[in-house]
Amino acid sequence: MTELHLWLRHESRTTERRTPVVPADARRLVDEGVTLTVEESPQRIFPVAEYEAAGCRRAPAGSWVTAPRDAVILGLKELPEEPAGLTHRHILFGHAYKRQPGAAGLLRRFAAGGGALFDLEYLVDEEGRRLAAFGFWAGYLGAALAVLRHRGRLTAPLVPTTKDELDAVLRPAAGDETSTALVIGALGRSGRGAWTAFRTAGLDATRWDLAETRDLDRPALLGHDILVNAVLATGPVPPFLREEDLDSPARRLRTLCDVTCDVGSPYNVLPVYDRTTDWAEPVRRLREEPPLDLIAIDNLPSLLPRESSADFSAALLPQLLAFGAGGAWGRCLDRYHQACRELGIDGGGLSS
Repeated sequence: MTELHLWLRHESRTTERRTPVVPADARRLVDEGVTLTVEESPQRIFPVAEYEAAGCRRAPAGSWVTAPRDAVILGLKELPEEPAGLTHRHILFGHAYKRQPGAAGLLRRFAAGGGALFDLEYLVDEEGRRLAAFGFWAGYLGAALAVLRHRGRLTAPLVPTTKDELDAVLRPAAGDETSTALVIGALGRSGRGAWTAFRTAGLDATRWDLAETRDLDRPALLGHDILVNAVLATGPVPPFLREEDLDSPARRLRTLCDVTCDVGSPYNVLPVYDRTTDWAEPVRRLREEPPLDLIAIDNLPSLLPRESSADFSAALLPQLLAFGAGGAWGRCLDRYHQACRELGIDGGGLSS
């Protein structure tokens, strides 16, 4: 491949502990001839010294804005609000193609600067399957937090941990009541993660996927104690929960976790809340009597930063080694240009 300069940026969100490339995989990139610059970050789970030991260059946090024009900026979550024009190619989760809040503004910043967005959510194979995802750990943590809340063992603020430490408090304890749980989207990565966490918690969760949601049994849904939604809709779908369902006298549901957090999108399958929750206040009460609690945290895997980063990095590594004009990255770039056209803006002719 042509010489590639990747620039791993510091994440501006203070609760973002993950990284898309772990030090062991950074070494593999360097050994393959990739130049990898890593910004200092006080919160990244892996210290910058480990990347230096792997042969990476070191840079101050936030210095990507003055990186060489041909550097590809690599990150995970949202970019800072400045600069107004984005001149580089960026790899991240942009959340910009389904009319989410702020989506148009982000795309206009790329158009203004002449850069381009390679959205990791749309890094897919020829059949449209995601090539690198945090979904399993998002589902695992979503179900785990829901169980802990339901059992009265969830404490705030949330802090990053390890899977062993999490599982120690997740396993059933004396006095825990028997609860029923439902995972919607059970066959996907997030759904499998949620089901695995429920098993760790001693619960045999009901699993629904496409077949069960085509003709939704709403009374059966409301008849569970805990619900985890792991469905990320890409088109209009009848909502799984409506406001009137929350007030139904038949509602047994007490704890709801929305792993996908598609709030603000017209494709949201849980349009019963208007803002996400966070580490400081992970739970929002939607109804008082009978109680219904919501957990909707949009960076759940960051609570298990080491495990989730290692899995994601392993999947992303071969894609980074193949970074170029065609294949999955070409599809990413095509999707960016399509989104720009839908907004009526010129995304430029930048190729990967």
